[in-house]
Amino acid sequence: MSTASPVPGVDEDAEPASDWRSLFLGAFRRSRNAMVLLDDRRCHVDVNGAYVQLLGYRRAELIGRPAYELVVGGPMVTARQWRALLGQSQFTGVADFRRHDGGQVTLELAGHPATVDGKRLVLGVVLASSRRGRQSPAPPPPPGAPPRLTRRELEVVRLIALGSSGTEIADELQVTHNTVRSHTRNAMSKLQARSQAQLVAKALAEVLFKAE
Repeated sequence: MSTASPVPGVDEDAEPASDWRSLFLGAFRRSRNAMVLLDDRRCHVDVNGAYVQLLGYRRAELIGRPAYELVVGGPMVTARQWRALLGQSQFTGVADFRRHDGGQVTLELAGHPATVDGKRLVLGVVLASSRRGRQSPAPPPPPGAPPRLTRRELEVVRLIALGSSGTEIADELQVTHNTVRSHTRNAMSKLQARSQAQLVAKALAEVLFKAE
């Protein structure tokens, strides 16, 4: 019988935290949404395939390298501002990144800081491409614990992360397409996500980082 504590953001009758963490770690690595894990010095700790494909660098060229070295014109924020962002529950911003082939791509990013095994890390996800210029990180949402996601909502989010369509998710879970839409809307509302990409990022942050 498992003695694992419930994962914040997950309904109490969900599976043990370690099980969900393992499932969502796989989703991080296989997600079609570009995702990156940074340390408190803004260095790449881990990246997924979509992030590698987006920027064109080999994984080995990214791990350990500061993310700001890829930002056109240098870091968006100072070291002091970065430390302040690490104290927030989440932040967003827009930056122009330099690709390996010399081209540029403008990305809207969301960061989700958390402390894991005594280390401060940030899970970052690319929300969308953007033609807008740089802008300052958006203010964090009001403080407070996020509502818990149900097991079924988590299943839907995990399948979204893997790139499954609504119809494919419905077939996988043996529910109607409308039910999938309902679970998706509910999860987005609970986590205050503006897009499915942000929904995936927030759910990943909750499951991977905040499980005790």
